[in-house]
Amino acid sequence: MQSYSEFLDLSVGFPQEGFSVIDDELYFQDLNLMEMIETYGTPLRFTYLPLISKKIQQAKLLFQTAIIKNNYRGDYKYCYCTKSSHFRHIVEEALKNGIHLETSSAFDMPMIEALEKKGALTKDITVICNGFKTYQYKQYIIDMLHDGYKNIIPVLDNKEEFNLFDDEVEMDTPCNLGIRIAAEEQPDSQFYTSRLGVRLEDVIEFYNNKISANPNFRVKLLHFFINSGITDSPYYWNELEKYVTLYCKFKKINPELDTLDIGGGMPFKDSLVFDFDYEYMVNEIVKRIKEICAEHDVVEPDIITEFGKYTVAEASGILYKVLGRKQQNDREKWLMLDGSFITNLPDVWALNQKYILLPVNNWDAEYERVNLGGITCDGQDYYNQEAHMNSVFMPKTRKVQYLGFFNTGAYQEVLSGYGGIHHCLLPSPKHVIIRRNRDETFNFEVFGEEQNSKQVLKILGYT
Repeated sequence: MQSYSEFLDLSVGFPQEGFSVIDDELYFQDLNLMEMIETYGTPLRFTYLPLISKKIQQAKLLFQTAIIKNNYRGDYKYCYCTKSSHFRHIVEEALKNGIHLETSSAFDMPMIEALEKKGALTKDITVICNGFKTYQYKQYIIDMLHDGYKNIIPVLDNKEEFNLFDDEVEMDTPCNLGIRIAAEEQPDSQFYTSRLGVRLEDVIEFYNNKISANPNFRVKLLHFFINSGITDSPYYWNELEKYVTLYCKFKKINPELDTLDIGGGMPFKDSLVFDFDYEYMVNEIVKRIKEICAEHDVVEPDIITEFGKYTVAEASGILYKVLGRKQQNDREKWLMLDGSFITNLPDVWALNQKYILLPVNNWDAEYERVNLGGITCDGQDYYNQEAHMNSVFMPKTRKVQYLGFFNTGAYQEVLSGYGGIHHCLLPSPKHVIIRRNRDETFNFEVFGEEQNSKQVLKILGYT
């Protein structure tokens, strides 16, 4: 029978970029994962920061190349969507690449001020403030505008939000605003229109009636986000055409409008058969925006993107140990892990999200079909199907087995309630941050130890 290594190579092609197998053990970005496990134990969450910079630089290069190729007259700004991961080490790594930020709620704003005090950013950074504006969120924005953050752009999510700012903003120069367009969802969605934003047909009327005559404000930006993400599909291109057409009509009424924020949605590699032509898609987006603007005799806008998952997902993973094996019937073999999908990777449970799954050791052993079980007592705490095949396969061995889920860096820590209490009171795993030194050696930092019982009992009010 084939070894697991041979099986995977024949099935999907392996090794792949970022992964290699040396002496029967898996390496990720040249990191020896078995050595990490021996040093720090499992379950172990890790983040390899250099990949964040690599992804940002790749996207910036793709847009600049497309701009030059298409003789596009606008500029490009890369904004990091902070809600994908708010951790300081993540945001600081992203900021090293000359980027800007997109926020979604009130506490983003003091986070930005803390980064400015540390010297990680300056007050001229562009900050796109999305989300429904609570009073506190609005107040933070206004205070920061008065404190010299001239490039904060509140994006109005509804018409009433304008009143919040109109009552309090008086500045030497007008406050720049954006308006979010409510995107139509895909035909198979239970909703017709997004709950976020102003209806497309209301945008220009809203501007004419409420904003145009007010000297304290100018609308510089139109924003939209297509919930299904950036895809080479008729649905995506149709939506893009609608919003660029609106931009052109709006620009003729409001000459100060100069920026189109196309949101996020750039996919990350979630499978060993992931196939997405980034170069084609970026070029096609830039090309189509230019063509639509030309049809309407309008100068092309500056383009902003808000990439979150794309920025951080591929930098992280989580490693588990197989605690036990269970044969439940003739067909079901279970590997029980020392962690939980519900508490560590909540998108597996909530969204049926798939991640790259690979064994860390025993690659020369035969392979078998298995189900992976977490150790909570919840019937949904399992993983039994990959994005690229109908089943999960692992090495067939009685030896100690370790495995890893990769490209898990977006949302999972926050959604699982980092530092809080979890289902069945399972502890948060240890988290290690990895950097590269100038001599290309690795620098390891324990960001968070595994949660202990005293911490959990304190949260619950027992101590």
